[in-house]
Amino acid sequence: MNDRYLRTGVFLAPFHALGENPTLALERDMELVVHLDRLNYHEAWIGEHHSGGFEIIACPEMFIAAAARETRHIRLGTGVVSLPYHHPFTLASRMMQLDHMTRGRAMFGVGPGSLIYDAEKIGLKAADQRRRMDESLDCIMQLMQGEIVTRKTDWFTLNEAKLQLVPYSRPHIEMAVASSRSPVGAVASGKHGIGMLSIGGTSDEALAAHAKNWAIHEDAAREAGKTTDRSRWRIVTFAHVAETREKARADVAYGLADFNRYFNDVATFPIVPPGIDDPLNYLTESGLACIGTPDDCIRHFERLWQGSNGGFGAVLLLAHNWADWEATRRSYELMARYVHPHFQRDANSLRQWSYNDAKTKRATAGIENQAAVQAAIDQYKARKGG
Repeated sequence: MNDRYLRTGVFLAPFHALGENPTLALERDMELVVHLDRLNYHEAWIGEHHSGGFEIIACPEMFIAAAARETRHIRLGTGVVSLPYHHPFTLASRMMQLDHMTRGRAMFGVGPGSLIYDAEKIGLKAADQRRRMDESLDCIMQLMQGEIVTRKTDWFTLNEAKLQLVPYSRPHIEMAVASSRSPVGAVASGKHGIGMLSIGGTSDEALAAHAKNWAIHEDAAREAGKTTDRSRWRIVTFAHVAETREKARADVAYGLADFNRYFNDVATFPIVPPGIDDPLNYLTESGLACIGTPDDCIRHFERLWQGSNGGFGAVLLLAHNWADWEATRRSYELMARYVHPHFQRDANSLRQWSYNDAKTKRATAGIENQAAVQAAIDQYKARKGG
């Protein structure tokens, strides 16, 4: 039996086209998380963005608190909180409260902030974001472990600061650092012995970069005397599946153009480079996305596993809204039914063994069963005298 166990989840920025009703769009985000909970997805990570008009959740903690009331099993993470935007003491305190309110289902994902317009609006220079993330994370880790922290930087002060709650989760809320192409997130996550969220695509080049960053994570952990665990490594990718490849490709015609336009007009890291005539073919041929059948998705996830050079803990689907709502729901359902079991210790392996065992014994067992039935009939007739 295959002992590999790959958790599944979603990375929900979210992305919503400008023409949509934002109230209904946020409601649909909540419906998606509830849908995933019913389908036994393991995780949902919720983003923080304040500008650009497309990624419209500003407070993931608020969304998570509401989602925890609507769901039963799925774990809910900030994906991610931009540490330079918040005072570390008040942020740590909010997350500690969320740890209790969710009975340990909350997770704390952090990063430096990727949408430059957010930083610009609060007077934060891009050159300072990564340094400030490190400064904040150092203090947050101490606070989460119950320590008293005194520190003064050029942007926050802590005077004998200590949180007033002990963690619900032990030793503390699960945490992870976003990591793209630079080694900053890998070093920070390794230094503190917490998880890593690999974003930035799943082309062959991107997978090689993610694997390199995991190696950097391991080096940083060793230097800090921390242990590493590949189950805490998550890789973000794109996928949309349907019963046929043709239907999957037709489905994504609904929203792919809006998504692509946002990344070319606003975001500073276009998913599809300018000048590409067929974004759909580019996404599939480059390995950035799977747009096809469940079998295609199995092959896509296998490729991620192999590209990680040793495995990882969870695959997260970037919630892209390329398809309409019904096709989107169906895609997540098809993956849960036919893709996930392949990566969760071959969930159907014992069923297959049992089926095959019964099949091989059908002929002899059938004859014996028929003989037993006939014997019972004959005995009944004999007792009745005829």
